[in-house]
Amino acid sequence: MNFSGAIIAGEFDHGSDAFILQQVKQLSTTSSLNKDQFDAIYHYLIMNQDDSGGQVLSLNDQLLVRLSQEELQEFIADLDRIKNIFWS
Repeated sequence: MNFSGAIIAGEFDHGSDAFILQQVKQLSTTSSLNKDQFDAIYHYLIMNQDDSGGQVLSLNDQLLVRLSQEELQEFIADLDRIKNIFWS
């Protein structure tokens, strides 16, 4: 199942029960997130969503991507939509 949100895009792989992250903002990546990894990222961002400076993500442990406060809220909203796929 393909997913395209405001900040991220990817595909849910039912066979491996993972979300394959393919794009963050306009940057291409390929990262597989299982439920535990997804949950860890989701809860970290929820706990830190009020940081005025936003957050910085690392793609493939090489590229740093800054998310402004507004982008962080959109990222969390995208994760909320994906979370419903994991638990459906």
